Amino acid sequence: MSAGVSKAVNPVRIDTVRTQLVVPRPALEPLKSLITSPSDPIDTLDTANEHIKVILHADNTWQYYKTPGFQQVAGVFDDHWNETQSNPYGIEQKDLPDQWSIWLVDSLDQYHCPFQGSIHSRGKFGVRRGRRHQGVDIPLKVGEPVYATFTGKVRMSKYMGAFGNLVVIRHDNGIETFYAHLSKRNVEAGDWVNAGDVIGLGGSTGRSTGPHLHFETRYNGFAFDPQWLIDFEKGILRHRLFVLKKKYFNIYSNYEQDFEDEIKNAEDDKKEDAEREAMRWYTIKSGDTLGRIAINHGTTVSELCRLNGISRTTTLKIGRKIRVR
Repeated sequence: MSAGVSKAVNPVRIDTVRTQLVVPRPALEPLKSLITSPSDPIDTLDTANEHIKVILHADNTWQYYKTPGFQQVAGVFDDHWNETQSNPYGIEQKDLPDQWSIWLVDSLDQYHCPFQGSIHSRGKFGVRRGRRHQGVDIPLKVGEPVYATFTGKVRMSKYMGAFGNLVVIRHDNGIETFYAHLSKRNVEAGDWVNAGDVIGLGGSTGRSTGPHLHFETRYNGFAFDPQWLIDFEKGILRHRLFVLKKKYFNIYSNYEQDFEDEIKNAEDDKKEDAEREAMRWYTIKSGDTLGRIAINHGTTVSELCRLNGISRTTTLKIGRKIRVR
């Protein structure tokens, strides 16, 4: 991680309760771009791992760097690799699991906002003018730099119909990022890029009504709202670890609508857990009566009957569990 990197800010979003229980808290915290130095690198130092280097910058900052050869050994850069098709996977959605836990960054992998700005009001993920709009549109000026969001390998770099000039980068966690309508592409298929590299310049090529960046995130060929990952207005990555759910692939599912449901579901889960914790059960033994059980547990016979759907004359069978609170 670069020296002088901005510290993770207080969480503004939460993942599922289950994730909070099994993942260290820092993994859930949003973070700003880890690429902080605009100055040129002046030296490279070795570390104990021959594949990991330390890059020194002219402004006295530094960052870790994993060599491309080391990172590309991952099978993700061989599986369904195609430099001409936007979706080379051919996987049916019904065959996918319900959710994945995906690390976006760690102590070595970095992040940079592709372009910081407000999403156009008509450029959100969903259906637009009867068509699927599988990404977000961020207005920019022609020629403004567009950055690689994460480190990865360029799978496509070509002019492609409605996308115009398009760059697609596959990352080692399996996510692919799409950068469309560029006026210029700075990379070619097969190039290795680092987070924060300028992969192209903003433009209005393809089916575009004005200069903007069309940005998509896909997994196994299926698009989901990039706002699940990035707060584009603040330039912040929402979390280091992301729980991707299959339902997010639905074109009618977007971050702004579904996040409120996620919060409500998490609150409902907490309430149910609290209610279950509050329940107390007693196993009936020989000689027990409702009156004795009520006294021993600080309640009343009427309340025992209400909780268990029984009457005062119900026969108490030895070994049966009844709720006492």
